Amino acid sequence: MPSKRCAANQSLFADAGSAHQNSPGHYLVAHSDGGARGNPGPAGYGVVIEDESGKKVAQLSEYLGHQTNNFAEYQGLIAALEYAIQHGPKAIKVISDSELLVRQIKGIYKVKNPTLKDLHARAKELIAQLDWFSIGHAFREHNQEADRLANEAMDKGMGRRF
Repeated sequence: MPSKRCAANQSLFADAGSAHQNSPGHYLVAHSDGGARGNPGPAGYGVVIEDESGKKVAQLSEYLGHQTNNFAEYQGLIAALEYAIQHGPKAIKVISDSELLVRQIKGIYKVKNPTLKDLHARAKELIAQLDWFSIGHAFREHNQEADRLANEAMDKGMGRRF
């Protein structure tokens, strides 16, 4: 079902695959990014979570070892979903710069990679536990803080100091 959205978000969240038609009064917004240096290579994700008013409520990041970029993108999504389920409200809008991830979650693209199939299934299980869900694509320049967190996680995992 398409989500209700304002004209400013039309292109970003068209056919967002939300669990309910109307967005709730209280929801989280998660800017998520994952990356791998060398792809595959040292990988990590970063997620910035805000409430619906734009107030930052959490920053999540993790070094994932030697993985692919797409693996890291899915781990960021899963971390955001788990946060929403554990901390509430169980309603979240995810913004990712991974067009592949967004299109796979929306069902536009099939998931062919066996590892990604497992991660996709886990993400769908978590989405089913939410009261409301929306996902959309943003270009990298609109996801800079999540990108920074992902890079810091990779640096930390590789033993680099800030």
